[in-house]
Amino acid sequence: MKLFVKKILLADGWANDKTLTIEQGIITDITSGYVAGAERAKGVVIPGMVNCHSHAFQRAFAGFSEQGSEGNDSFWTWRNIMYKFLGQLNAKDVQVIASQLYIEMLKTGYTRVAEFHYLHHEIDGKNHENLAAMAKAIFDAAKDSGIGLTLLPVLYRFSGFGPEVATDGQKRFINSVEQFNDLVSECFNLAKKQDNCNVGIAPHSLRAVDKSSLLAAVEHVRMLDAQAPIHIHIAEQQKEVEDCLTHYGQRPVQWLLNNAELDKNWCLIHATHIDEQERQGIIASKAIAGICPTTEANLGDGIFPTDEFLLENGTFAIGSDSHISVNPIEELRWLEYAQRLSKQKRALLANNEQKSVGLNLWQKAAAGGAQSTNSNTGALAINKQADLLVLDDSQLRLFAHDDKHLLDSIIFASQRNPILDVMVNGQWIIRDTEHVLGQESAERFAQVLAKLSA
Repeated sequence: MKLFVKKILLADGWANDKTLTIEQGIITDITSGYVAGAERAKGVVIPGMVNCHSHAFQRAFAGFSEQGSEGNDSFWTWRNIMYKFLGQLNAKDVQVIASQLYIEMLKTGYTRVAEFHYLHHEIDGKNHENLAAMAKAIFDAAKDSGIGLTLLPVLYRFSGFGPEVATDGQKRFINSVEQFNDLVSECFNLAKKQDNCNVGIAPHSLRAVDKSSLLAAVEHVRMLDAQAPIHIHIAEQQKEVEDCLTHYGQRPVQWLLNNAELDKNWCLIHATHIDEQERQGIIASKAIAGICPTTEANLGDGIFPTDEFLLENGTFAIGSDSHISVNPIEELRWLEYAQRLSKQKRALLANNEQKSVGLNLWQKAAAGGAQSTNSNTGALAINKQADLLVLDDSQLRLFAHDDKHLLDSIIFASQRNPILDVMVNGQWIIRDTEHVLGQESAERFAQVLAKLSA
């Protein structure tokens, strides 16, 4: 197909009057002017965003954990509530929830998601007859919705440093290393049967895996794909840092730098509580910082040192994690606002080369998200996958919308979703803000939610 665009954000900046040639999901040519027969995009086009961190089932949990507790609530009490909630979900429920979530992601501009998938077993903790049954529910949800998928099966062994025996609430997560590697292999087989998806792994956290299991899982996935993404929760909470210091005598990120061969395929999720040495170590290793501002705020995690990290040329990606919000615009807005609040200064996440905070954040987050998923996405250029968003001109015209201000207005000023159409892998998935399965998915999701609320 051919797509003519009046204004487009290409990898090297804004451009006008371009025709994209798209073949088998890939942009094969970009020419100036209108080419006969080309479809005309209905607005400004920008690259789709990658969601680097998702726990799909938690979308149904949004709103269930906001009851007051006289200042005694924390990440750890939230987690206990979440464990009770997930004890009700079967594979069909998970597929329904994930399908609804992924449609919501697409409507707000996410064209690919990294699913940090740790809900592996039956409600009673026993294995499914098919070990990858829950993973298949995620694959099916991605296929139904049309979103690109990077599935990250989670290795979860223990409840805490020590190691401590897993709790009853964690029984659905637990695998031996051998069983986990079998699960990963099966997920690779599933991915071969589906377009626009790949597989990596996610050792859950240093409190949930020990050194030998972490390294064994990495070795196995590297045999299957030398560039497979590897994601890990790291240093999300102060207690986690303190426990790691007690157990290993090192802070979490420092231990990881010293004991695992970090590279550009690693993504450190919630590296919130890091010191200067750890920050510089992440950057030197080429690993990605996976930041989830709305969830990190909701859980009271803390604030990642994004300003310093970007000044030193660190790579980051954004995720919606618990899905208290499903909106990349809000994630990027709060990424900047958290820095403003902590530093009491403005417009911090820009630089001399790119003075627009909004444009700088969108391009860097999209590129970092592509790296975190080892996907050919993140920018619009020849030989890149055609994952793109068409913006509503009727909204843009009400705010500053010349090239240098357009992304700033979208991220900081517009309160309505500005996305009209969404293309993933060369296919239109959202047209005029609607998904072909949108109403049906919402009805099924509402039924699951009613069951969980009963």
